[in-house]
Amino acid sequence: MSQEKFDFEKRWLEKFARCIEKVAGKAVCEEVMKGSENLSDLSLRDDVVEWSEAAMNRLHSLVDEKKRVDIMTGCACQYPKEDLQDVRKQYEETKDIDVAHTMLQEKFTSFLKNTLSLENDMINDILMRGWGLAGVRERKKIIATKIPKSRYLLAYMQETDRVKKRALYCHCPRVRDMLENNGAGLPITYCYCGAGFYKMIWEEILQKPVQVEVLQSVMKGDDVCTIAIRLP
Repeated sequence: MSQEKFDFEKRWLEKFARCIEKVAGKAVCEEVMKGSENLSDLSLRDDVVEWSEAAMNRLHSLVDEKKRVDIMTGCACQYPKEDLQDVRKQYEETKDIDVAHTMLQEKFTSFLKNTLSLENDMINDILMRGWGLAGVRERKKIIATKIPKSRYLLAYMQETDRVKKRALYCHCPRVRDMLENNGAGLPITYCYCGAGFYKMIWEEILQKPVQVEVLQSVMKGDDVCTIAIRLP
């Protein structure tokens, strides 16, 4: 029996709809999601981008900023919770943010070396930039700068054109499509989907809610995407 191929577009839209309904109710969900019924990884990218822009505009007109942020952070790709349990345990025992932060940095370094098989020079370059899972500790907040999309990391490092670099950098296929075609872009609220990745990590470790703020985004013309995680 053949296994159904994973369809990122459909799965993300399902998650988006669940988050809207949870935060803003069924009526708002139906209004925002109209027209998405047949979208999938097989759809024309222009159709996906056009729908995404219209959907975010509808969301902005129907929902206040706090709820929009709650919706979008809930749509994030998730770091495996089982891989955070050792960090959570150490934090529970020590109540030391620096211990948790160091453990995340060790996990990220191991990912670069053992999963991506990068050379030491590139690993050191990435760490010096403050990219990746752990971010940089600044008193009561963590400043996290996303690493470029792993699949395009080497191409990103070699690219010299700033516009092309921004497209290679982003993890989101919709934003990459827009940047590659010099599109107008989505509202910055959309980038809270990426910020939700870090929100989930620190909430799992601390077992407390944390707030996140998008500081920089390639969609706004910045060279990187930077998120502040405000610790309780």
